[in-house]
Amino acid sequence: MRVMILVKATADSEGGAPPSAELLTAMGRFNEELMNAGVLLAGEGLKPTALGKRVRCDGESRSVSDGPFGPPEEQLAGFWLWQVKDMDEALAWAKRCPNPMPGPSVLEIRSLFEAEDFVDTLPEDVAALEQTIRDRLADR
Repeated sequence: MRVMILVKATADSEGGAPPSAELLTAMGRFNEELMNAGVLLAGEGLKPTALGKRVRCDGESRSVSDGPFGPPEEQLAGFWLWQVKDMDEALAWAKRCPNPMPGPSVLEIRSLFEAEDFVDTLPEDVAALEQTIRDRLADR
């Protein structure tokens, strides 16, 4: 199963404070462990929302607003995408993660939808297209 680990932002990360050398080193080691175990699919840190844009969609209408987007604890500072056997394995890895922020921080684990989750509603041609897209992305 694939899971996304969402690293919640803090006042420090939203303020643009760079991570310490110690944290970067610890995260590098953790990412290497994830990679060596075949768990890590992707992962990145995000710049503060003050540097971002938000696009709101309503039917055909689109509106754009500039960041920042609200309280830091409601924002994201980074993510990982992991391949694990189940939620218990994801939780075990998350518990081993270095604290991603200088103070208290939160990791949120969410499982991704897979094609089999939509077996009763996904048209065959759409399923084939989705698989083609995934195959092409994997070849990059």
